Amino acid sequence: MLTVNMLLSVFFFPGTLADCGDIKAGLKITIPRKIEALSGSCLEIPCIYDTDDTRYDRDRITYAVWMKNFGHYSNIVIFNSSGSVNTYSLNIIGNLTEKNCTTLFPNLMTSYTDKYFFRIENWPFRATACDDPLNITVKDSPWSPSIDIPVGDLKEHQSVTISCSALTPCPHSPPELTWNLQQDSDRQTEKNTDGTFTTKIQETITLSDTHDGYNISCSARYPVNGGSKTAETEVTLSVSYAPKDTSASISPSGLVSAGSWVELSCSSRAKPPASFTWFRNSKHGAINVSVGKVYSFNVTEGGEYYCEARNRLGNVMSPHICLNIKDSSWSPSINIPVGDLKEHQSVTISCSALTPCPHSPPELTWNLQQDSERQTEKNTDGTFTTKIQEIITLSDTHDGYNISCSARYPVNGGSKTAETEVTLSVSYAPKDTSASISPSGLVSAGSWVELSCSSRAKPPASFTWFWNSKHGAINVSVGQVYSFNVTEGGGYYCEATNDLGTQRSAVTLLNTEENPTFIEHFFNLVPGVSLYVILKILGIIMFCSAVCIFQSWFRLSNKQAKKNTEEADDVNRVMEVQAS
Repeated sequence: MLTVNMLLSVFFFPGTLADCGDIKAGLKITIPRKIEALSGSCLEIPCIYDTDDTRYDRDRITYAVWMKNFGHYSNIVIFNSSGSVNTYSLNIIGNLTEKNCTTLFPNLMTSYTDKYFFRIENWPFRATACDDPLNITVKDSPWSPSIDIPVGDLKEHQSVTISCSALTPCPHSPPELTWNLQQDSDRQTEKNTDGTFTTKIQETITLSDTHDGYNISCSARYPVNGGSKTAETEVTLSVSYAPKDTSASISPSGLVSAGSWVELSCSSRAKPPASFTWFRNSKHGAINVSVGKVYSFNVTEGGEYYCEARNRLGNVMSPHICLNIKDSSWSPSINIPVGDLKEHQSVTISCSALTPCPHSPPELTWNLQQDSERQTEKNTDGTFTTKIQEIITLSDTHDGYNISCSARYPVNGGSKTAETEVTLSVSYAPKDTSASISPSGLVSAGSWVELSCSSRAKPPASFTWFWNSKHGAINVSVGQVYSFNVTEGGGYYCEATNDLGTQRSAVTLLNTEENPTFIEHFFNLVPGVSLYVILKILGIIMFCSAVCIFQSWFRLSNKQAKKNTEEADDVNRVMEVQAS
């Protein structure tokens, strides 16, 4: 077949096998010197020609010829646009009239790797670009895509455009690009300045510290006859960022003894690496105490420390850590309003604790309201205090009540607790006032009896005794105990009094063997009731008694009449039986 093509070329185009130097004059061609292609795919060869030879006439038919070089002076035609030769199924896709000789080379094989020459035939003008051969290399393996990252130092918060591009020798069947960035990135096939093509995807991202060391991988899948061929590229991002995750630690952890050796360590992620500075909180503010990642010293007093990590992109402070010395604890203080506390008074009670480490304040708990809100406040001298408080309304039950409050200080490796307790003293009016008599029961006229009054009160109460007479209550004695010879019975009660109020006991009845009448009892038990009221009550009682007596008589009469009727019926039945 190759021999036939060669013969046809010689037959139809004399001189095609002649020396290239005889027909090269006057032809200028713009074409890549070297170009690569993938076996099983196509190749688009960008081509532009020009000539200043007067023999060239654009109005005549122009043919494009491609030749393959097998020797120094042995050129063989593989394609002629006239249709006479087309060994590799080439196709001129450019417009030869406009001097565009772009050629499509389909379905390449590795055996097509060679040097190719282009020739124009515009009879009688003929010219070959012998000085501008095209070197085609056909590969079995695809080209790894190129990941393009902006040049220079990448920094966090910087917005950058990253692209992945792949050689595209066959723009009619470009490679499919995928990567581990945004998956819906639009694919674009662009024409390069030399006429070749590149396919690419790109994404604009805002950098952060998480992108440092991040691997970007991109793969190019080239369609070929019978399947596809894939190549992949991976690059690692290098991103500078300010210090992150800055923290401080202490060794040994837990409580330490005064005079012992401790080591404070600071750590932070940063690029470039950070430098470290140590600070101690004092009453006058933060004091710079050391420079370096580690700060070691002999302990003289506890306190709060923190470190600062810094590089050219920024600085970050660590959380505060507290250095606690053994056997150094501060009992909380329970604050109660000054002065005499009285029932019904509304007071604010608080529990406060010294707070040398305000970023790690003590936890306060007490036996008042458990959900009291904790507050850490700055004092006028620059120190801090943590407190809880509660507003309560006092009653007699609060007198003698023990308020306990504990402060639990967090320390490295555990906690340390101190507790305080105070007792409330609350004044209140007399409560539970009562009177008693001894001996109890009936007493004989002239015998000795003792009445006693008791009451809870703060301050202690004074007592007054009263006797209910026919003419009202009579003050008969002062004092907790009233002793006397009985002359007549009656109702007695006492009153307990202090600065906050008075309370009267229930009436105690003194019964003598000469029992008083019901009315006398009533007068004694209910002093101050008028005779009219008593008589009216007695009238109501007598009326109710009469009604009850009438109802009883009426029921008995009905019952007797019924009985008489039944007896008469029995007699009649007996007489009827005897008569029969």
